[in-house]
Amino acid sequence: MSIAHEFEYERAATLAEALGWLAKPGTMALAGGTDLIAWLRDGAVTPKRVVDVKGIPELQGIAKERGGRWLRVGAAVPLAEVVESELVREVAPELAEAASMMASVGVRNRGTVAGNICSAVPCCDCGPALLVLGAEVVVAGKGGERRVGIDDWFLGPRKTALKLGELVTGIRIPIRAHWGAFAKLKRYRGEDLAQASAAVSVSEKGEWRVALGSVGPVPMRSPAAEKALSGKDAGKLSAADFEQAGEAAAQEARPITDIRSSETYRRLMTAVLVKRAAAQAVARRAGKGVELGVNVMEED
Repeated sequence: MSIAHEFEYERAATLAEALGWLAKPGTMALAGGTDLIAWLRDGAVTPKRVVDVKGIPELQGIAKERGGRWLRVGAAVPLAEVVESELVREVAPELAEAASMMASVGVRNRGTVAGNICSAVPCCDCGPALLVLGAEVVVAGKGGERRVGIDDWFLGPRKTALKLGELVTGIRIPIRAHWGAFAKLKRYRGEDLAQASAAVSVSEKGEWRVALGSVGPVPMRSPAAEKALSGKDAGKLSAADFEQAGEAAAQEARPITDIRSSETYRRLMTAVLVKRAAAQAVARRAGKGVELGVNVMEED
């Protein structure tokens, strides 16, 4: 592999050191690097400097925060660790499931949730999962720390609310009683990019959240699908109810036609994925344990 241009490499030992480097124009952060290295190789980005941040203590760990109301996932925590974490499986099953379907074992051993949403490509798998979880992105900068709701994070393809000189340090997920699932369609075994994806959750009080990926410029909520499922006893929902929610989501989706799929096909598969994920969430609510990743669909 050859990189398109030369750049300086720095390894930050502390958060303050990383922020010092990032304050300089032309500097990019590297944690897992699974997207950044590919972009460097292809010349999609041309930084003057790359700062390795994966060794910074503040970016490590998965733990409940003081008071037990939030789960924090450090920005440098590998996807593989997210998948294996009992805490994540308990608090955020949608995120564990999405991470389990991403790419290959090698990529999951290096890639991170924070990196996935910072790349902000339309097909980022963690986006829909974090949307239904109501997550916050924790950002550090010279002025201190701020938190950005995931609904306000994605501004466009490869565009986020992250400002010059800032660094994501973690993801905060509110701890609430709910059940969820993530479903994804990709073209063939081994490919990591989704043609369409859906995350669905239902709370103990019957509140539904539905989010879609790969069918718009950014991951998006589907209010119409949520409305189709709400106001009913989750345990008594029928196949027709799931079908209605899927059709509502398909109508709300904003897919495009590209080399990987057509707009029409993405709409059709959005309906299927929402229907499957909603049924899966209800099954988990009923105590039917289902292995992570069963809702990934692959074409031959």
